[in-house]
Amino acid sequence: MTETAFCEGFCSLGIDVAKAKLDCAISMQGKWRHKVFPNNAQGFESLLNWLRALTDTPVRVCLEATSTYWEGVAQWLSDAGLHVSVINPALAKAHGQALGLRSKSDKVDAKALSLYGTQMQPRPWVAPSLAERRLRALVLRYQSLMDMQSQERNRTETARTDVLPSLQAHLQWLADEIKRIEAQIRQTLDDDSDLTSKRELLQSIPGIGEKTLAVLLAYGMTDERFTHARQFVAFAGLSPRIHESGSSVRGRPRMSKVGHTALRRALYMPAMVTLYRTDWGRLFRQRLAANGKAPKLIIGAMMRKLAQLAFGVLKSGKPFNSALHGV
Repeated sequence: MTETAFCEGFCSLGIDVAKAKLDCAISMQGKWRHKVFPNNAQGFESLLNWLRALTDTPVRVCLEATSTYWEGVAQWLSDAGLHVSVINPALAKAHGQALGLRSKSDKVDAKALSLYGTQMQPRPWVAPSLAERRLRALVLRYQSLMDMQSQERNRTETARTDVLPSLQAHLQWLADEIKRIEAQIRQTLDDDSDLTSKRELLQSIPGIGEKTLAVLLAYGMTDERFTHARQFVAFAGLSPRIHESGSSVRGRPRMSKVGHTALRRALYMPAMVTLYRTDWGRLFRQRLAANGKAPKLIIGAMMRKLAQLAFGVLKSGKPFNSALHGV
């Protein structure tokens, strides 16, 4: 790796994020500097002091959206006034392959992210508000509880009578906790005027309910983070992936799934409801079916359509208009 991560006007810091540590790499006038910090508040402070000791040049930070481990350091550095960019891990991997990197280690990945920040200069990440952070934490907890409830229900079908009381007690606790989290999600939406107005706009779309819109708002669907609807669609991993080559290779379009699983999961059932229980959804389904589209492809197309509509009503500030969709 002979390229330099030094660019006139700024230095690019690459951070490879893990659960317990942050591998950092920055190039200062052709020389690479590396250091590892713990992934906690003390480590964030040490990282910032290290950068201040290294250079007076503005530093741009580039890191991957790895699970939820990146959120703390991204939030902390953004609050400290640094330009922070959070990129899709698939982009970082592809860029490393383009550079011809043969090794795979945390140190190498940090270098690759530094180079990506220099060469691609990704747009800054917009930190979520306190209300959005609270909403996302609650939404993730709600989804985890729902998964546990489903698992425990499945276990009751084959469990011995000896353990049924334990399963039933746990199911009751889960039901009570789910109701409590649902109440907290509603309260969070009620307490923040910005989230309340956005909720009202999203509720105007037939097929999108309270649980779905909470997930959409938890992931910061705003024009501050996304310029176009297609960017949010890609963020959710709903973009179609085309596989064609020459005159003989004509693969079926597939959903890319390079994005947030939670968003795709939240849009699946609303897409089904919209396709079969709303007037505009039925027209959408009939039109695609008449063009020979398979049922699974139609569901994916509706998931993508709902994401586009949700972004559109929030960006325009206007509620859903069924007349624009043939109804």
